[in-house]
Amino acid sequence: MNRRERSSDVAAEAQRRQVNARLAYFGDRCDQIVSTTRELVEIESPSDDKAAADHLSEAVAQKFAALGGQISLHRAHDFGNHLQVDFAGKAGGKPVLLLGHYDTVYPLGTLANMPCRLVDDKLTGPGVLDMKSGIALMLHSMAALRQWHGELPRPVTVFLVSDEEVGSDSSRAITESLARKSAAVLVLEPAAGSQGAVKTARKGVGDYQIKATGKASHAGLDFEKGVNAIVELARQIEKVTSFTDLKKGLTVNVGMVSGGSRTNVVPAEATAQVDVRIARLQDAAYIDKKMRGLRPFNRKCRLHITGGINRPPMERTPGVAALYGKAVAIARTLGWKLGEAAVGGGSDGNFTAGLGIPTLDGLGGVGDGAHASHEHILVSELPRRAALIAGLIMSV
Repeated sequence: MNRRERSSDVAAEAQRRQVNARLAYFGDRCDQIVSTTRELVEIESPSDDKAAADHLSEAVAQKFAALGGQISLHRAHDFGNHLQVDFAGKAGGKPVLLLGHYDTVYPLGTLANMPCRLVDDKLTGPGVLDMKSGIALMLHSMAALRQWHGELPRPVTVFLVSDEEVGSDSSRAITESLARKSAAVLVLEPAAGSQGAVKTARKGVGDYQIKATGKASHAGLDFEKGVNAIVELARQIEKVTSFTDLKKGLTVNVGMVSGGSRTNVVPAEATAQVDVRIARLQDAAYIDKKMRGLRPFNRKCRLHITGGINRPPMERTPGVAALYGKAVAIARTLGWKLGEAAVGGGSDGNFTAGLGIPTLDGLGGVGDGAHASHEHILVSELPRRAALIAGLIMSV
């Protein structure tokens, strides 16, 4: 073995020891990560309750401030305030953006019937997976980096929004502004599946409303004088459903329908709420044109189409693939094979990826049951998840 080979082996062994030490560091502090997660879960924060959401953002802000972060609150009128935390680093350059949300889909009082409990390897509770464990992982990864390096090796921005579960209307512009200033975006949404795959592609999301207007009349006395809006809408539903193209990853789902007043009245109005998912940005204009191009089957009816694509798709661009490659390499040194997944649901990572900023999603907790009564995370996955996040912050 020559000198160069020996030097390479020594360097590899040193790296292996360092990685194992860092994994052991988080293993020793797993109970602390669980405790932080539990604390966040037990502060309920539904999207539609500003006071409750603000209570959680204040608690989280205090924790980041204790780590040396500079706190900025972006005040929102109808939702909780959005929390931005900026950390300086030894090196200059663009920061890494850690992105997430602290609102949940659960109404206030859910904890009474869905308490936060640790049973074997599972920590349960409303929002524990989506995504309060992700926030806890942010906190403990940042704390570790500060302890290992004295100060962060690079600038980091944390941005947590309060309205992700309801469309991110009040936070999107801020998210996009911060992303444009960042080298990469790490999204701490839940991992995909029990194997903890990260998400390298997400479908774009659209919401449309189709309103059909006809003419009311008595169903018995003046049936012929009426124009049935429900019949018109039924034909439109059949039409828009045909826009689905599974090979392109394009789906159109009519999820809610309403109309009419009484059975003995020819209905004058009927409405359908339509969910659209697209895998490719180029299909956004296509499906929008199709939806807005709908015309009445019955010329006596009128149609009114509203809505549109509100989240662009997160596509697996070269920038996304390169970031995933770094994550795979880090995971390999930690002793596991990190998979990737393309999923149908959207996140705020769709916005950042849509701008062309390298984005890696699904770096948060590993578990199951997001938005459901069995929502939980696997506690045993927390240490290597934290080690992966810390490694990515340093290597991007």
